[in-house]
Amino acid sequence: MDSKSIRNTFLEFFKDKSHKIVPSAPIVVQNDPTLMFTNAGMNQFKDYFLGTKSIENKRITDTQKCLRVSGKHNDLEEVGIDTYHHTMFEMLGNWSFGDYFKKEAIAWAWELLTEKFGLPKDRFYATIFEGDEEENLEPDIEAKDFWRDHLPEDRILNGSKKDNFWEMGETGPCGPCSELHIDLRPQTEVDKLPGEELVNKDHPQVVEVWNLVFIQFNRLANGSLENLPNQHVDTGMGFERLAMAIQQKESNYDTDVFQPLIQWVAAKGGVEYGTNEKTDIAIRVISDHIRAIAFTIADGQLPSNNKAGYVIRRILRRAVRYGYTFLNFKEPFLYELLDVLVDQLGEVFPELKQQQDFIGKVIKEEEISFLRTLDNGLKKLDAITGENSKEIDGSTAFELYDTYGFPLDLTALIARENEMTVDEKGFQDEMEIQKNRSKSAAKLSAGDWMLVNDGDTSTFVGYQHFESRTNVLRYREMKQKEKTLFQIVLEETPFYAESGGQVGDTGYLQFGEERVEVLDTKKENDLIVHFTKKLPGKLDGEVHAIVNHTKRVLTQNNHSATHLLHAALRRVLGDHVQQKGSLVNDKALRFDFSHFSKVTDEELAEIEQITNEKIRENIELDEKLNVPIAEAKELGAMALFGEKYGDFVRVITFDQDYSVELCGGTHVKRTGNIGLLKIISESSIAAGVRRIEAITSVEAERYNKKKSDLVYELEELLKHPKDLRKAVETLVAENQSAQKRLEQLNQQQASQLKRIMLDSVTKSNGKSMIFYSGEFPSADSLKQVAFDLKREVENLVLLVAAKIDGKPMLTVMLDDGLVNNGMNANEIVRKMATSIKGGGGGQPFYATAGGKDVNGLEEALKIGKELVG
Repeated sequence: MDSKSIRNTFLEFFKDKSHKIVPSAPIVVQNDPTLMFTNAGMNQFKDYFLGTKSIENKRITDTQKCLRVSGKHNDLEEVGIDTYHHTMFEMLGNWSFGDYFKKEAIAWAWELLTEKFGLPKDRFYATIFEGDEEENLEPDIEAKDFWRDHLPEDRILNGSKKDNFWEMGETGPCGPCSELHIDLRPQTEVDKLPGEELVNKDHPQVVEVWNLVFIQFNRLANGSLENLPNQHVDTGMGFERLAMAIQQKESNYDTDVFQPLIQWVAAKGGVEYGTNEKTDIAIRVISDHIRAIAFTIADGQLPSNNKAGYVIRRILRRAVRYGYTFLNFKEPFLYELLDVLVDQLGEVFPELKQQQDFIGKVIKEEEISFLRTLDNGLKKLDAITGENSKEIDGSTAFELYDTYGFPLDLTALIARENEMTVDEKGFQDEMEIQKNRSKSAAKLSAGDWMLVNDGDTSTFVGYQHFESRTNVLRYREMKQKEKTLFQIVLEETPFYAESGGQVGDTGYLQFGEERVEVLDTKKENDLIVHFTKKLPGKLDGEVHAIVNHTKRVLTQNNHSATHLLHAALRRVLGDHVQQKGSLVNDKALRFDFSHFSKVTDEELAEIEQITNEKIRENIELDEKLNVPIAEAKELGAMALFGEKYGDFVRVITFDQDYSVELCGGTHVKRTGNIGLLKIISESSIAAGVRRIEAITSVEAERYNKKKSDLVYELEELLKHPKDLRKAVETLVAENQSAQKRLEQLNQQQASQLKRIMLDSVTKSNGKSMIFYSGEFPSADSLKQVAFDLKREVENLVLLVAAKIDGKPMLTVMLDDGLVNNGMNANEIVRKMATSIKGGGGGQPFYATAGGKDVNGLEEALKIGKELVG
């Protein structure tokens, strides 16, 4: 059975069991401060487990794109080295939210694997939770009893809390789990050693296939467990491992999930896969990493030097380095592999096909950039690994990172290949020394939610209202460094939570006579959370929630302007333009979009003009709520890649023929409210991504007034000429002409000073000494004179203590022969500079220094004379 059929069979099996098939969530996580990437199938359903989102379908199934390259789930270093770890993988899963539980989950798992997929029953082992005395948790006898219907007693194994008790995090829903393991070894090996002795022992052919999690507890912040009101099932099965078992292969990489990629890379490198360990590892690394790279870019995460973007850049560079070193790929190649990946997965994950050109261009630009420095970095590493040392010191590892773009793990990888280690602490110390940038915020520690009133979800009413009277549902305390904050959840709220690029609302909550300021509003999973510095004395009464009206209005001006701007960009530049990020607040808007060349001034002017025309047309907002996603797409609504949409969406339209987008943000009622848009800048932020920054409304008026005032001031200075532009051009031309005349005068003066210096040459011990103290026209002319004298005077020793524009400057120039005999201009000028309260340096033959004390020039020259003899 091929991999496509395996995936379809899984989904259709659970569809027949009344499960709804849902699409994969984006691999890049939104609105969850605990995660950078989706690392398990359950991530998109956390809200159901936490009780912060209403359950629409009690039975769900899907295949989820997952990435495990950061945090505790970090498989990156093993990928390619062994034959079963991956960065990106698919997780097949089925879920029950308060519906069926252990009996059905176990029975259906057995039915699917042994009857539908035909896997041998006598090769399976099931593990169950053995209990934990410290937690006062009993063994999962219930699960064991259900497994007895399918497996003999000796194939049902006890598992520890580490392996068989699943937890979402330090707090939250959790419960025992039951794993299905399969023994894929040849019968001769099975006869020698029973599979039960290899379960959970990292054997590449005795592997966990499916994990059935039975969520029935909630972990509190104090570490204790409480029973959940409803019991849930969360299962996860690695698609690649399942394919290995069904296709009877020894490795995931031998299945048709990876073989098309592997064979392409092998052919490109002119090698045969399976014949050389080093090239095999390189081919596996590349075949795995292209999947992670392509899917994350498709979901909106571009390679960068920060957070999730840096993780992707590390993965890409790791793949490039393996290709460069072991397959002799000296030119970009990863982007070409995208064709094979899209042929494989473009149907099940359409975002790959829809963005293929964009993804390919981003990857190619990243490859070109890294290849520029890779060769030099590898040469430096080769020199280090060729030495006798067994460790690469921290400063060298940092230089490779800072200068050559080598992530620390890449340096560590090359070190391991040469039986060396890396001083990682030293590297981190160097990082701290270099960091004069802001440090990331300290980790927030959260207490348990304290319930005030019944209710699990918070209703947003801010589309229609700026204030509402409501009740507090729950609150909790947060600690960050020495600061204490509080999070408050309301039954209904007019406060918009930061999302989709729009900042969260601020304002205040009125509890009777007591006012509590709202500092920010964010989403945590699907819960709207208000951040405050304090709690009121009484929480259980009515609260009047009031949004900062001025800030919200200015923010929604900018948000609606991004929609108009997006449509204008597509009209002027083409339909390839897609939003790649945005930031909208009350001061300005920032809009990132896909485009592979600089937007010209003429194009920017046209984009701005079209946007302002649409503002002046005063188009009325057409807001459609709860539109089925298929219907919204038929309306022509643009969906953003990397966003997760539900079955029903909100459609924002400003003229059906101009701008139709899926959007959850707040907007103006008519475009005329925006007033005016002014583009401030256009720049590149990543390969294939441009950024426009703009202002609207009050800020645009201020900007234009400032420009207008500047023009008036210029007219005042120039005595109100009839043609201001011509007057300024004339002034600039006159200044350039005066500058040229000044340069000529400086050159003449410098030539005269040079002749004076030549006439002052004295001989001492075979050296031609020139000492000069006095005025000099410019630093550039002094440098030119020094180099002229070096060419013209044999065995030159030149010391100059000059006063230039009222400031002291020292210059030392030495003949190359004198340098070879031990003299050093750098050392001389530094000692001279102490007299002028300054410092400097340069090369052994030429060095300069500046300072603060012009009165110390004569003393500096005296010191120099003593040093040169």
